[in-house]
Amino acid sequence: MPYKEKKVEKLYYSIGEVADMFGVNTSLIRFWEKNFDIIKPKKNKKGNRLFTKKDINNLKLIYHLVKEQRLTLEGARKKLADNKEGMLNDFEAIESLKKIRGMLVEVREML
Repeated sequence: MPYKEKKVEKLYYSIGEVADMFGVNTSLIRFWEKNFDIIKPKKNKKGNRLFTKKDINNLKLIYHLVKEQRLTLEGARKKLADNKEGMLNDFEAIESLKKIRGMLVEVREML
């Protein structure tokens, strides 16, 4: 397999960067922040939101529940409240399988 440079990860991401990651508007990120307790970005002196990797992982989980599984906000909140650890494990497994699939497709294309 060819060498791939590891991406440099930042400690904090702006709301614009986070919105671009998910392909949504910044207003949706702010809306989810208000509706889900697990998203707690830090704010600088100017009031700009600074999202950590943990916040982004929580947003990925919310995005998965709301956009991919088509749950309502209330349904997503209940799922997270009832079994957050189980949801995290399931989501991590799905993400790992997606990465493995991507690598396998890449290998197939190289053959």
